[in-house]
Amino acid sequence: MSHLSLSSWPSGTTCGNEACHNTTQRGFSLLEALIAVLVLSIGLLGVAALQANALRNNQSSLERSMAVAQSYSILEAMRANVAAARNRNYDIGMTCIAPAGSSLITNDQRRWILDLQANVGVSACGSIACSAATPGLCTITCLLYTSDAADEEDSVDLGGRR
Repeated sequence: MSHLSLSSWPSGTTCGNEACHNTTQRGFSLLEALIAVLVLSIGLLGVAALQANALRNNQSSLERSMAVAQSYSILEAMRANVAAARNRNYDIGMTCIAPAGSSLITNDQRRWILDLQANVGVSACGSIACSAATPGLCTITCLLYTSDAADEEDSVDLGGRR
C-alpha cells in the first residue's frame, strides 16, 4: 500500500490513516444565515413603515382636496345668488353646526356645512367672510382635523373671488 504525502493533495485537504477529508468551508454557517435574516427583516420593517406613512399622507391629501371642492360648491351657490352675496348675506362665522332656517341663503349654508362634514369629517367647520371694502372678494375657510395629525388644525383658505 502506498501513501501519498500531504503535498500531493490539493490545498485544504488532509489525509489520515483511514481517509482524506476536505477542510475547505463551503456554504453558510448558521450564524451567517441568522444575520442575513435579521438584516432582511429590518429592511422589510422599514418598507412597511414607509407604506404606512404614504397611506396616511394620501388620506390627508384626500381630505384637503375634498375641503377645496366643498369650498368651490359654496362659491358657486353664491354666484347663483350674487346680489345677496354682494350684500354680505352669506357671511357666517366659524361654525361646525349647520344653520337652521328656510331661506335660500341658510339652505345654501346648511348644505355646505353638511356636505363638508360628510366628505371631510364630522369635525369639519367652515366660515364665509366677504369684504366690505372690496365687493366680490370673499374668503372661504374650512377647518378640518386631518388624519395625519389629529391635534393640529389645518385651514384651507381659498381667498375666492365671486
